[in-house]
Amino acid sequence: MLLRSARSDDLAALLALAERAGAGLASLPASEDSLARRLQVVEQSFRGLVDRTEADYMFVLEGPQGELIGCSAMLAAAGLREPWYSFRMGLTVTACRELDIYRQHPTLFLVNDLTGSTALCSFYLEHAWRRSLLGRQLSKARLLFLAEHPADFAERVIVEMRGVSDAEGNSPFWDSLGQHFFRMDFARADHLTGIGQKSFIAEMMPRFPLYSCFLSEAAREAIGRVHPESEAALAMHHEEGMQYQGYIDIFDGGATLEAPAGQIRAVRDSRQLLLATGTPGETAQDYLIYNRNRLDCRMIAARAREAAGTLVVSEQDAARLGLRSASLVRAVPLAPPGEGQAIDPYLQG
Repeated sequence: MLLRSARSDDLAALLALAERAGAGLASLPASEDSLARRLQVVEQSFRGLVDRTEADYMFVLEGPQGELIGCSAMLAAAGLREPWYSFRMGLTVTACRELDIYRQHPTLFLVNDLTGSTALCSFYLEHAWRRSLLGRQLSKARLLFLAEHPADFAERVIVEMRGVSDAEGNSPFWDSLGQHFFRMDFARADHLTGIGQKSFIAEMMPRFPLYSCFLSEAAREAIGRVHPESEAALAMHHEEGMQYQGYIDIFDGGATLEAPAGQIRAVRDSRQLLLATGTPGETAQDYLIYNRNRLDCRMIAARAREAAGTLVVSEQDAARLGLRSASLVRAVPLAPPGEGQAIDPYLQG
């Protein structure tokens, strides 16, 4: 399947994806006006005409007939135009020697610590395609774009994972905390942030530390966890070197993962290789391959083999990239050495 840069004429198909994604994917709201504005920014970003503070790179995955079956994106520098809020987990210790009492209290601090980071977001893959390797392609291929154009991105990369919620979309973390300050349901608050209306967070959320012991047991258990449907995505990000460092989403309590950009496996280990067409052979493995173009950005996952500084792929795969033999590509194995290739991430924030 082909992963390419999103265009304005993808609006209708992306809107349909957003509607099927539903609540829990705040960075892909089902708003036609919001998506239309975003796609205009996306096109200008790929042209290199947008400052990093606003740059937004969205990719779409085409199915067998050219239909859109998934999308993923990167914000080059989150929070430099609109605040980026997180809760940072802390610890407050109280003690009374006379009464022999010692207590540790986990606390939540509303912070903007992750401001300026490159944020992976808007990841969604249609249900019918979730038991293939397409999830890995859709999520990881965008990192090749970062590796090829490092000056356009931040030194730290983050991803907010979807937090725990039930089948009706109710979040125990929100029910125990957020709703008391915002007086709206979780889906409504999530939608407002997705379309860029974030001022209400600063206006309504308390700035003083919040003691987690006052939350319900279900809310406390949700802190730093991810939705069951995102467990595979969590494992995939871990294999790329991204880790939870104590930051969580302010709405559902889901873990935020982070890593220095240069230490992410797909960035660190990707290389520029000369493309060669032929038969990859029995020793071939699954590779992510990027044609290195900005405007005609094309990425595929394909069987390939390295040989003397070249990457051997089939003629059909070279054609999907829009390239001929002897063209330079950026490539990296789809999974780290020794890792299985059955993990299929498909839904994250």
